[in-house]
Amino acid sequence: MMTQARIGVTGLAVMGANLARNLARHGHVVAVHNRSQHRTKALIEEHGHEGGFVACETPEELVAALERPRRILVMVKAGAPTDAVIEEFASLLEPGDMLVDGGNAHFLDTRRREAALRERGIHFVGAGISGGEEGALLGPSIMPGGSAESYAALGPLLEDIAAKVDGVPCCTHIGPDGAGHFVKMVHNGIEYADMQLIAEAYDLLRQGLGLSPAELAEIFAEWNRGELSSYLIEITAEVLRQVDAATGRPFVDVVADRAEQKGTGRWTVQIALDLGVPVSGIAEAVFSRAVSGHAELRRAARGLPGPAAPAGEAGEGFAEDVRQALYASKIVAYAQGFDQIRAGSAEYGWDVDPGALATIWRGGCIIRAVFLDRIREAYTATQAPASLLLAPYFTDALALAQGPWRRVVARAAELGVPAPGFSTALAYYDALRAERLPAALIQGQRDFFGAHTYRRTDREGVFHTLWSGDRTEIGG
Repeated sequence: MMTQARIGVTGLAVMGANLARNLARHGHVVAVHNRSQHRTKALIEEHGHEGGFVACETPEELVAALERPRRILVMVKAGAPTDAVIEEFASLLEPGDMLVDGGNAHFLDTRRREAALRERGIHFVGAGISGGEEGALLGPSIMPGGSAESYAALGPLLEDIAAKVDGVPCCTHIGPDGAGHFVKMVHNGIEYADMQLIAEAYDLLRQGLGLSPAELAEIFAEWNRGELSSYLIEITAEVLRQVDAATGRPFVDVVADRAEQKGTGRWTVQIALDLGVPVSGIAEAVFSRAVSGHAELRRAARGLPGPAAPAGEAGEGFAEDVRQALYASKIVAYAQGFDQIRAGSAEYGWDVDPGALATIWRGGCIIRAVFLDRIREAYTATQAPASLLLAPYFTDALALAQGPWRRVVARAAELGVPAPGFSTALAYYDALRAERLPAALIQGQRDFFGAHTYRRTDREGVFHTLWSGDRTEIGG
């Protein structure tokens, strides 16, 4: 087989097939392969007219069809299947060739794979790809890690098929080894938090004002024309407008209230714990999905007493208060995510540019939002803030929103409507701005029962009180 394809794609489920089609639509000849050959055949039969495809029945044929350095995009299930495909193709490749994992792999797996393949002279790229099936076809946000050398050869193709905002591709080199998949993991964690906050806003408005899904759709559509403008707010209005064809009821009322998850949100929280970074908004979103899935426990707990506050009487101006509380809570969620990315970058020596991330997340990805331009401005300023909350624009926005934010959290408690995302975001904000935290008492308790020592505010050193003795202090 003559060398003719610029890139190969193995794994032709919807995401892989759509990325292959996207590449072909942009004028790149794509070699395509799938373990089950019927998918390869179906892709060529249904979409072969969209561009240049080379159908390959075996890994050997795919490798032979590619120009050098070879570029192969792997789009298979994360975990052991990915390892199996990598080993199968790596044995056929030569030094300088590239394997690209476009799935949602754990970044530690990506680091392991990159190190192993580097010893064999093969470039391994862990590329986070956001935007779902539609984004894969029409333009996703792409977050590739790996070596700078691999990006020089691969980057132009990825930038070509990525979403564009103001003519700028939503794709950039994130950093070495697992940086791309780490950033995609945190992106998904922010997505969890954002979705939870929107769901809480919906619930508060519905229960607090007694509005129908159709009425709420109009509110979210209006919000999408202002500072909350984003993909998730946009699709929220669409979901709330939907009417179930079988029953004539609002679609949202016939969907079981159990939110599933695939793992990236949990990974984000687990790694944040390892790094010592508080991502309480993301954690609450993960735990809220877990609570929703405990159907038997929830049924058993329905008889627990609650407040007597009547539903539908939240008061005048409540919708505007919820809008502002939602905006403030979203700012906190994004700030925590960017804090985790900076901590991960420092821990692993990646030198990730947060301003570049805000740039490539403006289009293609699930968390794309108008205020990402403000985030980009904050992180590209001469003096980048220690936290996004300290950037002047966001500090001012939070100052304006804190009154409504506090009223909403209080009213949610009075109504008995769970709003863990809103309340934990406010608690985080208050913890940061507090002059002193009760952690002093906790450290005193730790010293009492475990002699864990403590530091003082008035002099340097580490101290311990002889609690079971004469309670004198030692150390210094």
